Order: sequence, then structure tokens, then C-alpha cells
Amino acid sequence: MSENRSASGSRGPRSWPWWRRLEGAFDRSAIGRGWRRGSEFELLHRAMGFAALGFLTLVPLLIVVAAADPVNRLGFAQWLAEGLGLTSTSRDEVQRLFAPPKQALESTTAFGLATLAIFGLRFGTVLQVGYEKVWELPAGRWHTVWRHLVWLVVLICYLLLSAHLQPGVSRVLVAVLGTVLFFWWSQRLLLGGRISWGALLPGALATSVGLLGLRVFSQLVFSPLIASSTVSYGPVGTVLVVQSWLVGVGFVVFGGALVGRVLHEDYLRMVAWRRKRRRDRAKAAERPD
Repeated sequence: MSENRSASGSRGPRSWPWWRRLEGAFDRSAIGRGWRRGSEFELLHRAMGFAALGFLTLVPLLIVVAAADPVNRLGFAQWLAEGLGLTSTSRDEVQRLFAPPKQALESTTAFGLATLAIFGLRFGTVLQVGYEKVWELPAGRWHTVWRHLVWLVVLICYLLLSAHLQPGVSRVLVAVLGTVLFFWWSQRLLLGGRISWGALLPGALATSVGLLGLRVFSQLVFSPLIASSTVSYGPVGTVLVVQSWLVGVGFVVFGGALVGRVLHEDYLRMVAWRRKRRRDRAKAAERPD
């Protein structure tokens, strides 16, 4: 009896059922490792926190910034509609959520603007903590708060530049290139240079591809959903759709960084395997026949 147990316990993976072999192959693959890390990272939970904090801290500041734009004073509602890729009907519903740009600018005091800026800095902290969790780094020190200020200023400049681009192929190319550069630089800045530029590039590319896919998804799903939700729930329905879109943005931002780390680690494994293979071939060639 014991011999049978030992024999069955010593069976290798080749004797396992096909579904167990498939499960093992999935766990060892890049997709499996990314799935495990996403679960450990609590990706959806962090994306929801990203959306909630962004709606409470960053959006009010961007409303004032968009209203103060001296070139194109279309307001934050227009920025949001462009990001979501909404139709004209859905744009009108989003427009009703926000005060006119002139009214928003006139009702903002210096103290209120300073308060909004402080809240915006808090949003940069959330993004930094998320990136540190992705790369399993210790928390940054308190005196690195200046990085959040620099990041917030560059983010506002990036959004203003995107709002001034004319529709067309050039706008798409500049938007894609700008998104890659922005998230590549954001990771480097918020992580305090603790991760190399080369390791961060796959995450920036994955984030840009994810945001492009989210925009297509928004055009197909969120745009008609805003119109139907407004009929069913009123303005609250539009708010829920916008909040869902922000959850998607947070999911892509943090998920893109996770995917980037997995791709970078796979690249390092491939490089190490090729080097080992070359060394083995060199040793084999040096052996006498």
C-alpha cells in the first residue's frame, strides 16, 4: 500500500491530467504571473480609489484650469467629452454637470485655488504609492513632495496642449507619443529614479495602448450609456458613467505598470538564457574531440 502511495506521489508533471498541465503552464506564463500580481496588488480596488480620489481632488482643479485657458475656454466638460469620445448628445449631458467656464473662474478665490492645488498634490501621492507597490519598493520619504508638484504642473501642461491640437492624424500621433513620454517620465519621477528608464518603458507603452483601447471602448459603450442613464437616473446617471470611466483609467494606469514589469522581467530572462546558451556553446567548442 505504501509502495503504491509513494509511486503515485513521485509521478512527474507528464503524468498529470491535461487540465493540471494546462494550469501549470498558465501559472508559469507571463499572463499567469501578471494575473497573480494583479490579484496581490488588488488592482481593481486601487483603480476604484484612483477614480474616487481623482474625482474629489484632481477634477475640481482641472475645472478651474480649463476655465482659465486663455486660448480655448471650452471648459473641463469639453476636455472630459474629448477623453471619453462622446457623441454630441452625450456631450450635452456632460456639459450640464459643470458650471460654465466663466462662472467657475469668477467664483474661485485665491484661497480656494491654493486648496485645490494641495488636493491635487495628494493625487500624485496616490499614483506614487501605486507605482512603488508595482515595483515592490519602500515608500518614498516626506521631502520628495516636490515631485508631486512637478508632476501636477506637467500634467496640466500636457492636458492644455492636448486640448489645443486640431483634429486629424497629427493629433493622434502627438497624443500617442505624448502619452508614452508622459507616463514614462511620470514613473521615473515619482519613483525617484530607483528604476531604470529601460525597465519603465514597457509600462509606458502598455499604459498608452490601454488608454487607446479605453477610448475606443468609451465610444462604443460609455457614450450611448450616458444617454440611456440620463433618461433613467437623471444627472446622477451621467456621474456614474464618468466615475466608471475614471475607474477604467485607474485600472489601465496601474495595470499598464504591472504589465510593463512582467514584460521587462521576461526580457531579462530571455537575455540571461541567450547568454547562458552562448557560454555553453563556447565551452562545447573548446572541448577536444
